[in-house]
Amino acid sequence: MDDLQSSSPSPSPLLHFISSPSQQQEPEPEEPLLLSLDDAIEHYIGKASFPLAQVLIVSCAWIFDAQQSFISVFSDKQPPWHCTHPDDTSCSTTSLPCSLPKTSWSWDNPKHASMISDWNLECSSTFIQGLPSSAYFAGCLAGGFILSTLSDTRLGRKNMLLLSSLAMSISSIISAASPNIWVYAVLRFITGFGRSTIGSSSLVLATEMSGRRWRGEVGAVCYIFFAFGFLSLPLMAYFTRESSWRNLYLFISVPCLCYTILLYFCVPESPRWLFVRGHTKKAIQILKKIGLTQDGSLDSNLINLNFVAKETCNMGTYSSLKMMWERKWAFWRMLTLVILGFGCGVAYYGMPLGVGTLGVNLYLSISFNAFVEILAALIIFFLIGKMKRKTSVVVFCMVSAVCSVSCVFLKMRSVRTAMEVVAFFATVNAFNVVLIYCMELFPTCLRNTAMSFTRQAVAFGCCVVPIMVAAGREHEFWSYGVFGFIIGGCGLFALYLPETKDKLMSDTLEEQEIMERGFLSS
Repeated sequence: MDDLQSSSPSPSPLLHFISSPSQQQEPEPEEPLLLSLDDAIEHYIGKASFPLAQVLIVSCAWIFDAQQSFISVFSDKQPPWHCTHPDDTSCSTTSLPCSLPKTSWSWDNPKHASMISDWNLECSSTFIQGLPSSAYFAGCLAGGFILSTLSDTRLGRKNMLLLSSLAMSISSIISAASPNIWVYAVLRFITGFGRSTIGSSSLVLATEMSGRRWRGEVGAVCYIFFAFGFLSLPLMAYFTRESSWRNLYLFISVPCLCYTILLYFCVPESPRWLFVRGHTKKAIQILKKIGLTQDGSLDSNLINLNFVAKETCNMGTYSSLKMMWERKWAFWRMLTLVILGFGCGVAYYGMPLGVGTLGVNLYLSISFNAFVEILAALIIFFLIGKMKRKTSVVVFCMVSAVCSVSCVFLKMRSVRTAMEVVAFFATVNAFNVVLIYCMELFPTCLRNTAMSFTRQAVAFGCCVVPIMVAAGREHEFWSYGVFGFIIGGCGLFALYLPETKDKLMSDTLEEQEIMERGFLSS
């Protein structure tokens, strides 16, 4: 399935180190031959860790990504209610207040604490109640298909991240003023559309500034920030549970807008993307700027660094899709990652959203899941260098499947909670490894497109989750049982992918094909 084309590939763009005339007159120690941009980054940046400040700023985008993805768990939650007349048997025996007189029941919290109670949607269909959440992920799906190639072609990593953050923050601020559920759903669609490329652009931008030694750890930094963003939600929601659900949107959107301004002034463009687009001089300038030695001085060797590119990936907006289709190995890899992304997306978003069906405390359970997310990110940070990608994905998916399905058959509340936490822990690890795996499977000129399609597959899985959770309120198997079968079945597709641990990252399709045939050292 993953065999490369048998035709002889064209020469890849090689990058050579060229000494200046003044250096040629004086005998100096011979510099290493830099065969590719990955060699250059490995030699100058990779040997002295990575540009920490830029990586941290870029990774902060994942905080707001997490908050937007899970805010509906609290803003759109089914609010608790109680009978105003305890001796009324007709009230105490029903699970929903729809058939009761308005005077016989009341909300536990203020009416404006949830979107459901604020707009009197407690008796509406599950489709209406889940519409804003589904609209958000539908926007993520649409935005991914439309915007995914722009980061590889016209805009670049930084500009795509800037536009996405700006669109997401502004539309989310406006969402706080929604007059009804229909306007709210439309604004959530726009928010999802803007958010669609934030995760992929920031992860690719951060890792492309780093050498092979720190690639996995840099990716794990993004996951850690995502986990903190996830953890911040139940904390904010708990302390604002008596106030309007609209305030929660303002609390996460205004900081995101400020972050966009910081990003514009403090983070450079990816030197890899600049190179493959033909902006060699600017790429060299950025490499000089972020390639500092450990004592803080510029490495003198960078002054004489120049790249001679025989070929670059200057292509049209959607040419990357054509290139992927023409290379069958790239197409099948992408299809496999889409299947993996869908399975991870269903379980990853479904478990926190459906935790209420297990009969446990919502705030406490989500906090457990958020702590598990942090633990998973730390495990990736410290162990990704030793983990085989293929094996890790399969094992994590199988553990998640078994634990998720067991939640349906176990009756003890504490045991079900423990199994849900373990299932979510395995799902998070599988999802994190899949994203790193995706970056390593494709060259620079297709990397962000592949990452975006994988994340859109995750978004597609998230689109169907609210319907499963609504069905799971009546029959538990349709939530956690289905989650387990989906992630388990999709995880097996990882067996068709090649292993990428400790492999170099290539810049063009030709270089990728040569490297995987053994002509370039890995």
